[in-house]
Amino acid sequence: MSTDFSQSALDHLINIGVELSTEQDTTKLLEHILVSAKELSNADGGTIYSITEQKTLKFETLMNDTLGMYMGGTSGTNIPFPDIPMYIDGEPNHNALVAYAVVSDTVINIEDAYNTGDYDMSGARNMDEKTGYRTKSVLTIPMKNHEQEMIGVIQLINAQDGDNIIGFEPHLEHIIRSLVSMAAVALTNRQLIDGMEELFQSLTRLIARAIDEKSPYTGGHCNRVPELTMMVAEGVCRQNVGPLADFYLDEKDKYELSVAGWLHDCGKIATPEYVMDKATKLETIYDRISLVECRIELAKNEILVAHQAKIIDGLKNGLDVTELEQNLPAILSELDDDREFLCKANIGGEFMRPDDQQRVSDIAAKHTVTIGGVRQPLLTENEIYNLAIAKGTLTPEEREIINNHMVVTIDMLESLPFPKHLRNVTEYAAGHHEKMDGTGYPRKLKRDEMSVPARMMAIADIFEALTAADRPYKEPKKLSECLRIMGFMKLDQHIDPDLFDAFVDHKSI
Repeated sequence: MSTDFSQSALDHLINIGVELSTEQDTTKLLEHILVSAKELSNADGGTIYSITEQKTLKFETLMNDTLGMYMGGTSGTNIPFPDIPMYIDGEPNHNALVAYAVVSDTVINIEDAYNTGDYDMSGARNMDEKTGYRTKSVLTIPMKNHEQEMIGVIQLINAQDGDNIIGFEPHLEHIIRSLVSMAAVALTNRQLIDGMEELFQSLTRLIARAIDEKSPYTGGHCNRVPELTMMVAEGVCRQNVGPLADFYLDEKDKYELSVAGWLHDCGKIATPEYVMDKATKLETIYDRISLVECRIELAKNEILVAHQAKIIDGLKNGLDVTELEQNLPAILSELDDDREFLCKANIGGEFMRPDDQQRVSDIAAKHTVTIGGVRQPLLTENEIYNLAIAKGTLTPEEREIINNHMVVTIDMLESLPFPKHLRNVTEYAAGHHEKMDGTGYPRKLKRDEMSVPARMMAIADIFEALTAADRPYKEPKKLSECLRIMGFMKLDQHIDPDLFDAFVDHKSI
């Protein structure tokens, strides 16, 4: 082996090492390995295989210069050949050279495929008959990772010296084996990184699913918000005029934003269910409106008994009881109206008028009932406080508990050692309840203090809340009504006006 060749091979290996260490796509990485091995050995053809979980060899990239074949890899042409089984009936597959090389962990170097009695080369001969090709020298090298586990195999065909087909010489075999070993490390590292990335993505979705499963009334929220966020992002990235014309997210940026979307409500995992699932104003572990209805029925019975007693006494004393008899239905009917009003008030809604809030207190003061020998008001102070909630079903204290999920979210995310390409996840996720005028929570940030992706999440979260069909206290709103409400929020500087316009104009929704 000449010094010039050795230096050339070394330089080639160094360059290949740099290329392999920077490639992030596994398919391209495998193709890189094959191309590099072909170049180093000046082979006419070659194939690289990966090992599947089913213990078969999958064709990844196939090349043959003489036949003009280039399939798999980045060629855009699918390889039509089926996977090669490594075992047949539990025994090593001796019918395929690549399978035998992997199972036996053997480097196989054949000088002439038609003149060897050591291996079954019938498959190569059959293929040659179909293509008119002549397979001669063959080099098959298994690929093992750092744990000595087989991860693939590479096979080179017909090393060339000018117009002549030669065997793969020992020094060349040694160089190719060095390349394959180096490539296996790069491939394993890529697979480990991809595996960790997949695991991380699965964990983010697992957390989102756990939160959605925790509350039947917001099920799907943590799944829908990241999707909506990415829809907003796509709409903004398509802008080529206006204040957002220069805004752009590459694939890494989009992935970072997607992760933030999946984790935006992770703090809700610490929010008590009795608050998160509070479907009515009187709900705790159960809806206390049933107790209120029971007290009203007791009040009606007490009034009925008292009136009947008065009527009987009046009749005994020869008095006119007509007025008592006429007033009774009206009193009972009034209590029925009060019960219906309280049941309706308990549902909650967009807004409760001050007059209706006062009526709750008036009903509580109107009657008392006796339970267990103790005289009690028709409504307790806590029931009055909850039934008079002006909007929705939560008291200010409960709303503070709900809002605190953002503080918990920030604490949880800040405790994670995010890698460099995910360092903005916390900032993006923490911004979906902030408002552009600084009246949001938890940090009361203004528009200029927030990144564009964080502002996107605020729009996605609001849109999801308005359109959601699984909220117990409201019906889902039509798209036109949602956009009208968000239009007012834009004018009030609650959401970013430029992002909202891009969201609507590009029909992201």
